Amino acid sequence: MRALVILHPGFEEIEAVTPMDLLSRAGVDIIAASTGSQRTVTGRSGITIEADVLLTKEVSLGVYDAVLLPGGPGIKALRGHPLVCDLLRRQAASGRWVACICAAPLLLYDAGLLKNHSRYTCHPSAEEELPGNAEKALSVIEGNILTSQGAGTAADFAFALIDKLFGLSTAEDIAASICSPSGVAAGSVKS
Repeated sequence: MRALVILHPGFEEIEAVTPMDLLSRAGVDIIAASTGSQRTVTGRSGITIEADVLLTKEVSLGVYDAVLLPGGPGIKALRGHPLVCDLLRRQAASGRWVACICAAPLLLYDAGLLKNHSRYTCHPSAEEELPGNAEKALSVIEGNILTSQGAGTAADFAFALIDKLFGLSTAEDIAASICSPSGVAAGSVKS
């Protein structure tokens, strides 16, 4: 399995690194792609991560089992990004997973993907710009779209995706191996 993680300047580090780590433990091949002109990307807290590749048209046309987009204040500058929006639309249309956390559901909206999805969650700061009412759940799944609230829900977000890709027992095994109280089995994800 392969997952593409989109890194943009000002991304929320926990929302990127936690899912990357936990998905790697499940055996997912992680490809981190920078939306900028350099592979090094600095997050909201000043932590710099080196992406594997630049997000080019060729990379965006790849086949991924999941595409993850962390939030953070950098989402404002990423709004409407044509390559990212097109990638999210193609990923969703293919039936493969799209996972957005924090303010990243704003890109789902920009890509037109919330029109047919009435259930989602996001960071409270993004709620005013999104249609309908965001659910007050840590993570929400509707169809093949997973959304989550923010940095504090990053592990829950990752475990929800692992559950969908590999099954609940794999998610629970990984949670137990890192002594996580995350509620994979406790129903913290609304489907």
